[in-house]
Amino acid sequence: MSDKGGSNHSDVTDFILAGFRVRPEFYVLLFLLFLLVYGMVLLGNISMMAVIVTDSQLNTPMYFFLGNLSFIDLSYSTVIAPKAMGIFLSEEKTISFGGCAAQLFLFALFIVTEGFVLAAMAYDRFSAICNPLLYSVHMSRRLCSQLVAGSYFCGWVSSTLQVSVTFSVSFCAYRVIDHFYCDSYQIEKISCSNLFVNKMVSLSLAVFIILPTIVVIVVSYVYIVSTVLKIPSTKGKKKAFSTCSSHLGVVSVLYGTVSFVYLTPPSNSELRKVASVFYILVTPMLNPLIYSLRNKDVKQALRKTLSMRKISYKTNGRTAYKIPVKCSSMLLRGSKTKPEKPEKLSKSKSALKRSELNLYQIDL
Repeated sequence: MSDKGGSNHSDVTDFILAGFRVRPEFYVLLFLLFLLVYGMVLLGNISMMAVIVTDSQLNTPMYFFLGNLSFIDLSYSTVIAPKAMGIFLSEEKTISFGGCAAQLFLFALFIVTEGFVLAAMAYDRFSAICNPLLYSVHMSRRLCSQLVAGSYFCGWVSSTLQVSVTFSVSFCAYRVIDHFYCDSYQIEKISCSNLFVNKMVSLSLAVFIILPTIVVIVVSYVYIVSTVLKIPSTKGKKKAFSTCSSHLGVVSVLYGTVSFVYLTPPSNSELRKVASVFYILVTPMLNPLIYSLRNKDVKQALRKTLSMRKISYKTNGRTAYKIPVKCSSMLLRGSKTKPEKPEKLSKSKSALKRSELNLYQIDL
């Protein structure tokens, strides 16, 4: 290990993040680029979560998963982006041992959790399209909460094992991580220990944690496609496929970029860094756009949220607030308003079945 700086050291207190191999003046441009994209990540995902939480019409399993997906995207971007922007403008470019371990743990936690949430969303689409009459029974609030909790648990197990084996090795005097964040592969490259255990743990996590999510997604879409092809009308097929287009796009972007990173030859480290930017920042930025631009319910909820804001205007030096006509007429009638008959609020079984069949018409 003489090429890495001499003797072994297990008491490393900090690391140096090398960042990108560019001229120093380009780091300002990188900082501004990261700042712009990260700002869009914050705006898009926080807006999506706010709309889902505040609009009662979006209180469905699909939007429950989508809200969690926005939170996860926001979280793992926040784990990486602020520190990366800091090293772009700093001369030292150091990160403490504990900070590096925490960054790797949180990033692995959220990225694995996202894979399981996407698998749960695939199962949700499978239930909506293949079993529409039993959709509300299968995808209960309790089951959705259990699926999300299980996703976080699997992410926690995976990240705990990954961090434990990564930082249990001895490190050489050479402590430069050739990346803009604490990537496990680059950390292991500066290790002076035997990495057989690390490789076995990584392989086991891929087989028992990552692979099942891919299998669930693929199998769900095989059944979805086979069911949609049985729909006689072309319009019905298009509406059914539109329910999955956004989710399939998000899955393709995430797994495509992650696969590209780990299939890129280790010798081409700069290309791996650029690809990492896509799934760390670009994918979380695109996800809210993909879902909001193709989703009529989200568009309507956004308009409703904006229209319900207090619109103030000055009238004789006072600030007045517009009240919807329907609300104002109800206030004027006061106690004379008759309550709606319970019969009008109840639905027959046949009406419920028709409403459940309309799940095909969800535009995602």
